[in-house]
Amino acid sequence: MSIGIRKKHLMEIMCGVLAVGVVLLWLLYPAEGEALAQPTVKEVVEQDKQPIAEEKTTESKKEEPKREAPRGPEDSFDRGIPRNSVKGFLTAATERDYERAAEYLDLRYLPRGMNESQGSQLARKFKIVLDRALWIDFGDLSTDPNGHSDDGLPSYRDVVGHIDSRGTQIDIVLQRVQRDDGVPIWKFSSATVAQIPRLYQQYGYGYLEEFFPEAFFDVRVLGMEVWMWVGLLVVACVAVLVAFIVTAPLAVFLRHRRTPLSDQFLRLVRGPGRFLFFVILAGVLVQYINPPLWFHAVLRAKTLLTIALVWVAMWIVDFVLPRYAERLERKGSSSAGVFVLPLGTAVKVVFVVIATLLWLENLGFSVTTILAGLGIGGLAVALALQRPIENLISAITLFSSQPVAVGDFCRFGDKIGTVEEIGLRGTKIRTLDHTVITVPNVEFAHMQLENFSKREKIWYHPQIRLRYGTTPDQVRYILVEIRKLLYAHPKVLSDPARIRFEGLGPSSLNLEIFAYVGVTDYGEFLEVAEDLNLRIMDLVEKAGAGFALPSQTLYVERGKGSDEQLVHGAEAQVREWREQQALYLPNFPPEKIAELQGTLEYPPPGSPLSTARS
Repeated sequence: MSIGIRKKHLMEIMCGVLAVGVVLLWLLYPAEGEALAQPTVKEVVEQDKQPIAEEKTTESKKEEPKREAPRGPEDSFDRGIPRNSVKGFLTAATERDYERAAEYLDLRYLPRGMNESQGSQLARKFKIVLDRALWIDFGDLSTDPNGHSDDGLPSYRDVVGHIDSRGTQIDIVLQRVQRDDGVPIWKFSSATVAQIPRLYQQYGYGYLEEFFPEAFFDVRVLGMEVWMWVGLLVVACVAVLVAFIVTAPLAVFLRHRRTPLSDQFLRLVRGPGRFLFFVILAGVLVQYINPPLWFHAVLRAKTLLTIALVWVAMWIVDFVLPRYAERLERKGSSSAGVFVLPLGTAVKVVFVVIATLLWLENLGFSVTTILAGLGIGGLAVALALQRPIENLISAITLFSSQPVAVGDFCRFGDKIGTVEEIGLRGTKIRTLDHTVITVPNVEFAHMQLENFSKREKIWYHPQIRLRYGTTPDQVRYILVEIRKLLYAHPKVLSDPARIRFEGLGPSSLNLEIFAYVGVTDYGEFLEVAEDLNLRIMDLVEKAGAGFALPSQTLYVERGKGSDEQLVHGAEAQVREWREQQALYLPNFPPEKIAELQGTLEYPPPGSPLSTARS
C-alpha cells in the first residue's frame, strides 16, 4: 500500500498555496507611490490625538521642558512660527470659525474679482481643498520664526506642500508678512490664496452644493460630515444591488445543477465571491464622492478587501485539499486524510497571518517592529511548540519522500516491523513480536530505514566453504555445475548470476555465490533459497567433495573418507569438458546461458507443489 502523497501532488498543493499567497501580496500590499502620496490610518490617528493648535501653558504643563526652538513674536492668533500658523488655521476652520481662519490668509494683492470681504468663504473652501488634496505632516513644518533656511527658498517663504491641479503642481506656500504694527508673522501667501477658487473647482463639492445646504457639508455626526454618511450609504446600496444582480444568475444556474461540485461553487458565489465583488465595486464607486484624505487612509488599509480575499482563500483550501485527499484514498492511501486535512488548517493559518501582517502594514504599522516587540513572547511560544512542529515537519517529510509506507515491512534502528500508521505526531509499527511501537516522527525521520517491501528482487549470496583436500578439478566441476544450476533455475535471474572461487581461507576453500532471486516476498525467497541450497549440497556430494568445518581446530576424522570413484568421475568429467572445449571457466557463453535458462524443474521432483502444477 502506498501513502499516496507523491512529490508531484505535494508540489501541486504548494504551487496553489504560493499562487494564492502571491495574489494576496499583490492585492493587499500598498504600492510605493500610493504609500508616499496618502497618509495611513496610524498617521491620521496619531495626528488626531495631538491638538491642532498648541495649547497655552497651563498648571499641568509648567513642569514640561522648554522648547528648544523659539516660539516667535507674541500674536493673538499664534502666527509667529510656520507650524503654529498652519495649526491655527486648521483649528479655526475645523471649528467652523471661518472669520478667525481668514486671519491666517494673506488677503492683500488678490487678483481682480477677489477681495478681503471674501476671506471667510475662501478660508472654508481652502479647508475643504486641504482635507481632500494635501496631507500636512506638522513635523515637517518649521518652528523657527525665520522659517526653513535650507529649502532653497527666500527666507520669508516656506512650502507647506504641493497639490496637483489637472497636471499642474501648485505650491501651498506660507509667507512672512508684516502685521499692522510692523511685527513679522506667517500667513498663507496671497499667491496661494489666489489659487483657492481654481483648486475648489476641482476638489470642492461641485453640483452637490446646488442641491444641499451648507450644513450638509459642515455638520459632523460621529466625527464624520453628513454628506459622507449619505454618500457612503448610497455607494453601499448601489454596490450591494449590483453585486446581487450580477451574481444571482450564476447562483440560480448552480442551484439547479444539484451536484456536489455545483454546491461548492454555489457557496463561493453566494459567500466570498459576492462579498469580494461588492468590496471591489464599492471601492471604485467611493472615489466618485471624492472623500477627504483621512477616508483615503481608511480605504488604503483595505480592511474589507483583506477579509474578502482571506475568505476566498479559505474556500480554495476547503475545495482543493479534500479533493486531493479523496483522489489519494481512491489510489489506496488510507493516511491521506490524516495528512491533508491538518495541512489545510495550517495553510489557512498561514493565509490569516499573512493577511493580518499586510493589513497592519497598510494601517501604517511597521511589521518588523511588531515582530521584534513580540520577540520574547514569540520565543516562549516557539520553544513550547518546537517539538510538535518538528513532528509535523517530519510527518510532511515522510509523506513527501516516502521512505516507508503504510503496510511496508522495514528495519528501523535495531528493530524490524510493519508500518501500520504514519500520523502527525508519530509512526506506529507492529514488530515481529506483534507489539506496537510508536516512534515520534522527528526521531523516525532521522533513523536509518531499510524498506524490505520495496525490493524488486532479493539477493542470494551464500558462501560455500570446501575442505582442504579438494582437488582443483573437483573445484572446477563444482563451479561449472553450480553455474548451470543458477542459469537453469527459473526463479534465479541470470544477470547477474555468478559463482567465483573467492580465495583460500584459513580452514577452507571459499566459493562465493552472487545472484538475485526474482521474487519480492521474503517467505517465497526462503523457499527458493532452500531449494538452491539442497541442490548445491547434491552437487558438492556428487563431486566427491565435502564442506569444511568453520574452525581451525586440529582433528582426526574416522569414518567415511572421500569416495575415490566419485573423485575420479568428477575429474574425468572435467577432462572431457576440457577436451571438448566445454570447460566454461571463467564464464559461460551467452548461447549456453540461453540454452540452460528455465530447464531445471522447480519445485523439485517429489514436492507436492510440483505434483500439483504438473
